[in-house]
Amino acid sequence: MKSILIPVEESELLESVLETALLVARRFGSHMEGLHVRPDFAGIIAATGMGAPYVVEDFRKEDWESIQRSRMEFEQFLNRNDIPLDGGAGTGQPWATFRIEAPPGDDFIGQHARLFDVTVLGQPSRGATPPRMSTLEAALFDGGRAALVAPPTAPRRLGHNVMIAWNASTETARTVGLARSFLEQAERVFVLSVEGGLVAGPSAEEAARYLTRAGIPAQAMHVPQNRGVGETILEHAKALEIDLLIKGAYTQSRLRQMIFGGATSHILAMANMPVLLAH
Repeated sequence: MKSILIPVEESELLESVLETALLVARRFGSHMEGLHVRPDFAGIIAATGMGAPYVVEDFRKEDWESIQRSRMEFEQFLNRNDIPLDGGAGTGQPWATFRIEAPPGDDFIGQHARLFDVTVLGQPSRGATPPRMSTLEAALFDGGRAALVAPPTAPRRLGHNVMIAWNASTETARTVGLARSFLEQAERVFVLSVEGGLVAGPSAEEAARYLTRAGIPAQAMHVPQNRGVGETILEHAKALEIDLLIKGAYTQSRLRQMIFGGATSHILAMANMPVLLAH
């Protein structure tokens, strides 16, 4: 996890996102790149029909001011934590840069995320001004890498006590592979499967044996379902004081989860620990 992308959104959860990213950076000596999340003003103008020159100019002015606020918040956070900006490569210590010249819209975030080991974002369903779901989806579905979702309150530590929410799916197997750096440094790893929450594939016991052979201290758990798969996962994560939950995202379709609910949707809405996702 040597390279971390941080989409910087004007949200009350930004501090937790930055703190979570810093925990990863301190653990691995990573580079952090802050990237301002720019709304697609061209699309907004086209959708609303507000194409008058003075309206367009107002959007541009607001966009530029928002970029500057994001950069200032990012730099102030770095200063408070003694993290160098635009310098420090090759020292083995965390360092950071801030990218201004990003095009508007979420498409670029998904494309740019392909250059990073992980993208750190906030929970899109928490708070009065939550991060946008479209930003998380861009990183998750177009980035091809892992997305680390920070909880509303910044964790005190991350990656020591890890749980894999195992459902035997391709998405979960891919996420476990992308999480290998965390797993290799963890003190304890639980591989949790929930009754009624598995697809055809290897059991939690088989997954734990695979990890154990690789030197990762994994322990399998198979538990009954209580109210729902997502609820059950979070209940056991809380009881075991998990500080990183690893989960494959959207084994069911996003549309089905939006209509009927699902484990990923529930965890994104309710988790109080960092969640590492991949699809």
